Amino acid sequence: MIGGFAIRPAGPEDAEAVGGLLQASYPPLMAAGYPADVLERALPGMMKANPLLLRSGTYHLAVAEDGAVIGCGGWTREPPGPPCQPVDPQVGHIRHFATHPDALRRGVGSALLGRCIAEARGAGVRRLECLSSLIAERFYASAGFRSVGRRSVILAPGVQFDSIVMALDLSPAGG
Repeated sequence: MIGGFAIRPAGPEDAEAVGGLLQASYPPLMAAGYPADVLERALPGMMKANPLLLRSGTYHLAVAEDGAVIGCGGWTREPPGPPCQPVDPQVGHIRHFATHPDALRRGVGSALLGRCIAEARGAGVRRLECLSSLIAERFYASAGFRSVGRRSVILAPGVQFDSIVMALDLSPAGG
């Protein structure tokens, strides 16, 4: 355990804890970057644990010494969005990150992201991409990601969520 928390892979049994973390994290933190009416429509769908991520083996939790889940995030080769999209084995996608507001600035998100970057690199991924919320751009930039554009994600009919497309080129392990 480093810094008062440990990182472990998530599983389907963690759905309730991940959902609780997303509900505690997203409303107060996203309010700094999005209008209230956008959040009112977008957050209900965003605050649910994704069963596919929980089964992926590449989605992780940061767990405090008292057992509380204080962070989550992972990566997949499958891009976010509807299933059956083309998959490029050289490209990985950072997925569904959150840190509990009480655990901000303690290295939780950085530790989770570092784990994802190392795993993706070890799996032969050459580029990581993410759809960053407007408030998380600096976090990803601090890890070496660069902004490559903007995208409005359609979460449901009439529900549009503006995001920043970010990318990180990975060198081979040891290279």
